[in-house]
Amino acid sequence: IGSNDIQVYHIFPESQYFTVSYRRQNEYDMQIHLVLQQPLDREEQPELDFTLIATDGGTPPRSGTTQIHIIILDVNDNAPIFEQDLYTGEVVENAPEGSLVRRVIATDADMGINGEITYHFSHAAAENQSKFTINAKNGEIRLREPLDFETTQKYEVSVRATDGGGLSALCKVLVDVVDVNDNAPEFVVSSFNNPLPENTGPGTAVALFTVRDQDSSMNAEITCALEDQLYFFLRPAFKNYYELVTVSTLDREERAQHIVVVTAADAGTPPLTTTHTFTVDISDVNDNAPVFNQTSYTMFVHENNVPAVLVGTVNATDADAGPNAKVSYSLVPAHPAEQEPCSCVSVNSENGHVFVLRPLDYEKLKQLEVVVSAADAGSPALSSNVTVRLVVVDENDNAPLVLHPAQDSSPPSSELVPAWAEAGDLVSKVVAADADSGQNSWLSYELLRATEPGLFAVGAQNGEVRLRRPLTDRDSVKQKLVVLVRDNG
Repeated sequence: IGSNDIQVYHIFPESQYFTVSYRRQNEYDMQIHLVLQQPLDREEQPELDFTLIATDGGTPPRSGTTQIHIIILDVNDNAPIFEQDLYTGEVVENAPEGSLVRRVIATDADMGINGEITYHFSHAAAENQSKFTINAKNGEIRLREPLDFETTQKYEVSVRATDGGGLSALCKVLVDVVDVNDNAPEFVVSSFNNPLPENTGPGTAVALFTVRDQDSSMNAEITCALEDQLYFFLRPAFKNYYELVTVSTLDREERAQHIVVVTAADAGTPPLTTTHTFTVDISDVNDNAPVFNQTSYTMFVHENNVPAVLVGTVNATDADAGPNAKVSYSLVPAHPAEQEPCSCVSVNSENGHVFVLRPLDYEKLKQLEVVVSAADAGSPALSSNVTVRLVVVDENDNAPLVLHPAQDSSPPSSELVPAWAEAGDLVSKVVAADADSGQNSWLSYELLRATEPGLFAVGAQNGEVRLRRPLTDRDSVKQKLVVLVRDNG
């Protein structure tokens, strides 16, 4: 009581945060206050421990103590903090849905609900973020769907971390899409000259094309090759541009169409290839004259033929095409200086039929030759000639003519036979001729009538008249013989 009562309170050790304020209420009670001197930071020091000492005014002074333990309650005064402001990640294109891209981590110095962090995408880049999902609890970013390097090579997303008290922080995540060799080369044809004239010279560009690959790096490095380089080759123009070029002059008659296959391969692993087919048609040039199917023709016509009789056909073909292969026929002089061809022969210009226009007489004309020309319809036209030998075949249109004895003499021709003539002696000879030829002119002789039938005989082949027996007194002094001369027609 009195001065021996408590006189002073203080804290030990001294605290920068608290002081003691006390006031006597009455003789027996003292009101003591801990006074906060400055704001507390739980994240810096979550708890405080110190001793409150009460000292009396006696001599010697005495003191009493009590331990004070202060727990600082959390206030949401700290926003989440990401470990990095910028995160980078890589993902292989065509990686399956759900593949992990990157994990973002944020921490919050607060505790309890104030320190509980949830992750979500910021709405600022919704288009990019539609490709991804984020785990709200652990910050794992995964694929919502496979990505395509050829569509987008890089994505930028914003992630917001929010604590339970509503404070948040942002970070950026850059996602690089790693190319996979999933695209084969593509052909783009700029020009294609088709059809190609067959007289086109070597080194002529037929087509110009480019090859491209939507992949990148080695996956987009392309080489081109031809399967067959006999007629064409590839000539690089500039980067990934090529010309399809002729090796030599092409011949339509040898090959009218060329199938050219170009193969493009990238340098990926494994490489992807694409083929493109150029169908090159060779257009015709009139470089071939008509050719007859025979080097010469021999045709036969019977004399006394009917007018305009068909005696044969000439035929020529042309290796060209279209009008260049259309053949027409005509008669031409065998030599330029000659007169017009024989008017008795004609040829059909379209089908090559050869006609004899008027009757022929073998005895006047046994054969003749004409020249037939076959010309195509090209410009200029090409032509070739062939000789047609026309042989007149004899008809038996001439009776034998008796030359001896003369038939027009008056009196009739007579022969003298000696009385002593013997059997077999030559009396006379009938001589005849036939204007026909061949067997039509083969003559045979026959004794048709005689005054004394058994006295004379006529040689069937030579017309010789001979005695069959000696003459007698009973034989008539005059003998009349009729000899028949017959040809073999």
